Parts: sequence; C-alpha cells; structure tokens
Amino acid sequence: MHTRARKGYLMNDSQLRPALMEVGGMTCDDCAHHVTQALLAAGAGDVSVQWRTGKARFSWPVGVSESALSAAVAGAGYRPGQLQVVKAAEPLYRPGAGSDYDLVILGAGSAAFAAAIKATEAGFKVAMVEESTLGGTCVNVGCVPSKALLRAGELAWTAGHHPFAGISTTSGPVDLQKLVGQKDELVAMLRQVKYADLVSDYGFTLIPGHAHFTSPSAIIVDGKTIAAGTFLIATGASPSAPPIPGLSESGYLTSTSALDQTRVPQRLAVIGANAIGLELGQFFLHVGSQVTFIDVAERIAPFEEPEISAALQRVLVSQGAQVYTSASVLSVHRSGAEVVVELEANGEKAHVVAEEVLVATGRRPNTAKLSVDLAGVELDGRGAVVVDSELRTTNPRVFAAGDVTGAPQFVYVSAYEGALAVDNSLLGLGRPVDLSGLPRVTFTMPQVASAGLSEAEARLGGHEVQVSILPLRAVPRALVNHDTSGLVKLVAESGTGRLLGASMLAEGAGDVIQAVVIAIRHGITVGELAGTFHPYLTMAEALKLASQTFSRDVSKLSCCAA
Repeated sequence: MHTRARKGYLMNDSQLRPALMEVGGMTCDDCAHHVTQALLAAGAGDVSVQWRTGKARFSWPVGVSESALSAAVAGAGYRPGQLQVVKAAEPLYRPGAGSDYDLVILGAGSAAFAAAIKATEAGFKVAMVEESTLGGTCVNVGCVPSKALLRAGELAWTAGHHPFAGISTTSGPVDLQKLVGQKDELVAMLRQVKYADLVSDYGFTLIPGHAHFTSPSAIIVDGKTIAAGTFLIATGASPSAPPIPGLSESGYLTSTSALDQTRVPQRLAVIGANAIGLELGQFFLHVGSQVTFIDVAERIAPFEEPEISAALQRVLVSQGAQVYTSASVLSVHRSGAEVVVELEANGEKAHVVAEEVLVATGRRPNTAKLSVDLAGVELDGRGAVVVDSELRTTNPRVFAAGDVTGAPQFVYVSAYEGALAVDNSLLGLGRPVDLSGLPRVTFTMPQVASAGLSEAEARLGGHEVQVSILPLRAVPRALVNHDTSGLVKLVAESGTGRLLGASMLAEGAGDVIQAVVIAIRHGITVGELAGTFHPYLTMAEALKLASQTFSRDVSKLSCCAA
C-alpha cells in the first residue's frame, strides 16, 4: 500500500530539496514499488510513494534535473505530473531517517483522521494509534448521536405543541429504547463509512492499543516501541464532574451515558446550562421529563449574548423547565429511587428532587496516561497540551490538535487543526491557527448560533461598536411559522460598519450563521450585507433586516424593501 526507499548521498542538506510529484496510472503496491525504483535510479533519495493518492515524495538533489526524474517515471510506464518543491520546516526532517513512520498520531477522532488523510495524500508514511473505538467523540458519543436524538425530541414536542389552527396532532409516550437503538445503528454506519473504511482507502496504518511516550522521539504500544519523525497528540477530551459532596456516591449521568438511557426519567436535574446541558436537558424535556437546569453562572448559555440567554430561558420555562442561575450545588444525596440536589441560588437555599442527575459542567483533556513528561511536552493546569500558534508543543517534534489542547470543542475546529498540524509539522508551512469568525451552534429548539465577537468582547478588544437587535416578530419567516420567540443581534464597528459578530436564536440559526462567518472573514460591512440579496420567507432574511436596522426603521418597510 505504501512503498518507501532511501539512497545515500555524500552531500549536505543545502543540496537536497524536498519535492512532491503527481504520478498517474498507479493501481497497486507493485506500481508504487516500480515508481520508487525508477526515481531512485534517476538520483532521487528518501523516496516515499502512495499509489492510492498518486503522489511520490522524495529528496531532490541539486544536480538531478526535473526532466530526468519525469523521464524515469514515464519509462516505468506511469504518467509523471508537475514536480513541486515543498517548503521545509526548520530544522528539516527527512522522511525515514531512523524512524518507523514519518508521522504517528495518538488518537482516532476528527483531528487524527484529518491529519492522517492530509499526510498520506502528501506522500508520508503515517500510523494512527487508538486503544478504544475509532471516530472519537463526534461520531460515537457527541455530535451524531446527540443530534439524532434531539431531532426526535423536537418532533415529539412539536406533535403535541404546534401553533397551527385546524390541525390536530398528539404526542404519545416515547419508546426511548427503540429510539436509542436507531441512533446506535446510525452511529455504527457512519463510524464504518467515515472512519474505518478510510484507513484502507488512504493506506495509513492503524495500530490498536494504548500508546504512551518513552522519549522525545518514541512511544510504546502494548510493549512495542515505535519511533517517528513527528508525533501528533489528538486524544480528545472526556466529560468531567466538579467535586460536589455526595455526587459520585449518588451516581450521575454524563453527556456520554445520557445518550444510552433507555427509559425517560420522570424528573431530571441538569447541573450545567451551557450547550451540552441545554441540548440534552431540553431533549429529555421534550420526551416527557420534568427538567430543572442549575448553573453557577448568572445566566444560562453564559458565553452567548445576554439577550440570547434571556430569550432562551423564556422558551425553556414556557416548555415547563425550571431554571436556577447563580447557583452553587452544596451536595447531592440519594434516597431510594430519588436523588436530592441541595443548592443555594441568589442567597437562598433550595433543593431539587429528581430520578437522575445529568452533569454537564465541562470536559477534561485525555492526557493523564500519555507520559508526556518523558517527551518533554508541557501541560497546563487542566491537563491540556500547551501549544504555540502553529500547534507545536514544547517538544518541536510533537504537535497537538483538537480538544486535547483546550481549543474550542467543535469537530470542525479539531479537523481544521489536525490538517494544520500536518501543514506545519511535515510540510513546514508555518501557518498559525486562525479562528476568526468561528461559528458555534447550540442545537436547542430554537437553535442558538453565533460567530465572531460578542458586544462585550468587541468593547473589551478596544472596538467602538454599534449594535442592532432585531426581534423575530419583525421577520416574515417567523411570522408564518407562528413562532417569534427569538432574535438576531449584530455587532458592527463604528465608522466603518464592518461586521464584527452576530448571534441568533431562531429555527435554522445554525444554517444562517454561515453567511456571517463569510462576512466576518472577508470584512463585509452591515451596509453591504443589507444590500445583498436574501431570499424572502427564509430565516436568512433576518440578517438583511438586522443589518438595515442600523440605518432605518424596518417596521416601516414593505416586504423585501431594499
């Protein structure tokens, strides 16, 4: 699947250039071997060929011509493409120099697979080590299973609470066991198609087992030492719980175990009212639980705009939830089939009686068993791997990406960082992490979506700002939906009108926010956004209307008025 060879030269590093050639016509391991031998015979060194990706990577000596290398490949019966000199990192790492692999990745989630795909496509020899299940958090216990359940919960709730006259629908008891079974089938399918199948498709090596470092340049997996030119730590993060007296003894659900519940609890207490707690708490609310949210912050969704938090709390309360904010949980104890949560909120003590407690207060990086100290890799106080702007750790041969670094815990950030780590560790491109305009979505009903800076963040960053807040009752799509419980908030730079950030509480907000991401990254102003076509009777039109409010009263406009 992957052929590599080296040829010695009596020359210094300045006489070698790392190069990449596209090679057409390869269909098997023998093809890769033939191309390798042809390039070696023509004078190339450190040859690494991937037939699946059609790429040959090698060291190109100064005295060897491009035409000679191309002729050698053509003479072997294959189609040489353009030869590219690849910028090398400093100090230059030459593939295969005393190593089993060019890149060894610890973990098998989104960051890991993005890195493995990028590196193998570039012609490097890659291994991935995983002691548990392929796919990491997102496909197994995060995005995919949770959103599948959330959608089912939305449908169950809507069936019993739709706003349209003349239509009679009802929502009966939810068979959670069947729902969880369907979710598990989806997860298994995607894990196979989007992860397991890709190992053979791209041709990198999957090594099952637990890995830990033994030195700055080697790991050990189930007793076998593996050396590599570079390493990527992409082991993700796991749910963590605060040290609440009695919590461990009483038992509790996490964001992982909650997805496997086969019975709807009559009453559920949710400790933590950020994205995960809100999503899962509302799911159980929608399928029949009496839900109480408890958060130490002064408002739910504490990282969102305060107007968004307040509007979302009104929605949850209208659906039957109870909410405690500015709340400290004093203790948890179990009494038979009930769990009692003792708390203090706004100076007053209270207690919540529930069948189950869901703890959604954060996640801790998975670094405890990696022996990173033996590799000279520094961790911060929470156990996250410390990286610089290019994802390099305190060991220049070790990079880290995704949740294990304490980065924003979104699958698209992890995948972006995994690919970027390859750009910087193997390709030497020196690209810093750029999260400008980063979107986030909380999949409540209605959804919360944000991108860029909040008003407070913008002011703290020294910006003079203008703010627009548009209630959904001013948006035609919300009116025809008979659901005007949300809003849009835009933050623009005073003077220039450049859009700095946006937040939205509305149906489909997660889809609409992508336009904001593009606007922020390309420096678009609210005036330009207002002058852009937005299809009528879509929620995207809310962006146009919110942009128009900076200069006019949109309540005085006809439909679609420019």
